[in-house]
Amino acid sequence: MFSKISTFLGEVKGELRKASWPWESDPKIKGVKKYKELIDSTIVVLIAMALLAGFVQFWDFFCVLIVGFLTSLNFGG
Repeated sequence: MFSKISTFLGEVKGELRKASWPWESDPKIKGVKKYKELIDSTIVVLIAMALLAGFVQFWDFFCVLIVGFLTSLNFGG
């Protein structure tokens, strides 16, 4: 049982070493510069979320206007 867990953890550790992490691995780089890629990616995601939210809000407003117009029509009923 413990040998399987140990093998699994060893494989996970090996895979994590292969991964590309979003910060600089150079120990000479300090402060915010170390996390430049992470910060840039976060800014891109926030901008994309704001644009998507605006797009959804626009179409929601447009659909509300259309449905409001169609429900205000009197079809002889």
